Amino acid sequence: MELVSAQREFSAYGPSHWVVLGVFVIGAGALVWIGRRQTEPHARLLGRILAALILAAFSVALVYKLIQPTIDNSVPLQLCDVAELTAAYALWSHRHWAFALTYYWGLVLSSQALITPDVGTPEEGAPDFPHHLFVTFFTLHVLVVWAAIYLTWGRGMRPRWRDYRFAVIATIAWAAFTFTFNVIAGTNYGYLNRKPPTASLLDVLGPWPVYLLTEVTIVLIVWALMTWPWERTRRHANERPQVV
Repeated sequence: MELVSAQREFSAYGPSHWVVLGVFVIGAGALVWIGRRQTEPHARLLGRILAALILAAFSVALVYKLIQPTIDNSVPLQLCDVAELTAAYALWSHRHWAFALTYYWGLVLSSQALITPDVGTPEEGAPDFPHHLFVTFFTLHVLVVWAAIYLTWGRGMRPRWRDYRFAVIATIAWAAFTFTFNVIAGTNYGYLNRKPPTASLLDVLGPWPVYLLTEVTIVLIVWALMTWPWERTRRHANERPQVV
């Protein structure tokens, strides 16, 4: 039994993790290829199918958390939770503001969960495939990043500097609300009020609140670098002489 349990324990960059990463890469390429060749009705249908998958996985994960609810874990206040719902809406509606948040949150924040996954709970450990915690965790994070890739490189939606500003304001609003909730409830969603109890990358960024300021600075710079090439391409396109 101990051997079986050990085999089912998730290990970062173990066989199951590499399979997920392989599926992610192949799926991302396929979505870009399909997206560039779709008609609008087909794009709308595929977007709604992907949105439904996100909502289904989100619902399963939330219901499981609410079976034995805890104030520390059952409230969908993590930024990844908000990103998942936003990505579903972006895929369903193709609204530009939802795309913009999906672009910044998905490519920079949700993608981190694929690189440094935190599967499971303190009570249940980190179960490997086919445990539902493993499946819902990777399904949600893969789909959110796929949404950003599909809408950007498949469907040709592009961020602008006003989208950058909107994403910054929306993220600050989430952080302010979540920080206040943490203070009142004694929780630590988003690790905004203190570092996680286990070792993490935050340990190299200094004590609280220094690591928060460092995170904000890094994110602002990375998001700006993710916006600048699109704006530069758009500006050059607008500056080309019109052929009569």
